[in-house]
Amino acid sequence: MPPTADSTSKRVHCLDCQHYHISHDVRFPYACRALKIKSKRQPCQDVLEASSQPCLYRRQKTAAKP
Repeated sequence: MPPTADSTSKRVHCLDCQHYHISHDVRFPYACRALKIKSKRQPCQDVLEASSQPCLYRRQKTAAKP
């Protein structure tokens, strides 16, 4: 079944999470500092697959103060 607009709006993305970072490991380029994992895909996808829940460690990035 294709994703609906409702399901895609609730999907958690790592790109705007403060724990997300790019690792130097070519085999596992995406990482999460909170969960201490590296992955071939976005860590939130691994969390969702493993627990059937969105990531509970996600924290919105804040804008840097000038």
